[in-house]
Amino acid sequence: MVGTANLDFGLFSLHRQICEFGRRLSSAGVKRLQLVPLFLLRGKHVMEDLPSEVEKARKELGGTIELTLGEHVGGSQVMPTLISNRLLNCPATGRLIVAHGSRRARGNRTVDNLAKSLGTAVAYWTTESDIENQTIHLMQQGCSTLTIFPYFLFAGGITDAVAHLTEELAERFPRTNFRLLPPLGATADLANLILNTLDQGAAPCGSSRNGDDYGLGLRIS
Repeated sequence: MVGTANLDFGLFSLHRQICEFGRRLSSAGVKRLQLVPLFLLRGKHVMEDLPSEVEKARKELGGTIELTLGEHVGGSQVMPTLISNRLLNCPATGRLIVAHGSRRARGNRTVDNLAKSLGTAVAYWTTESDIENQTIHLMQQGCSTLTIFPYFLFAGGITDAVAHLTEELAERFPRTNFRLLPPLGATADLANLILNTLDQGAAPCGSSRNGDDYGLGLRIS
């Protein structure tokens, strides 16, 4: 059994959503609930908001079920491989990862390290003119083809804005071939990454994975 909960825009607060799901599991004999933050950056939501809501839920549940807050999906060891596969058929040079960006100190470190490991440039939406500046920098290095990968979970307002900006850049620099990839999306490889995250935290060392010993998953977005 896997559930979902929302930090923002939900009908109820996150800790209440966790409590309701936890009580359902507890009544079914389940002893442990693994929580997976569906976030890409180690920003304020991951570092402050989620732990606060989980602690509220833990107190309200009163020990009826164990809650474990796992690593956010952006910090998964599988993520570099997933992104590498998305860029597999793109030229080795002229690759640009576009992420949202975090105001939290060192909040962008995960994406910076990801880009470094993949040998790609990186730009942040929240940094003014960063995409344009990185694009010009890559062209100055001799890249005639530029592949832009929006490092977002799903399509939305920002990915639409990135697409619009890409079109504007293509008009300004007609000698450069721009290719815009889709975001991560609700795909099998992302689902497998989430399941892998759940799997890693599902059973404490030495415990059985059968019966009621293992934790079930709640994806938090």
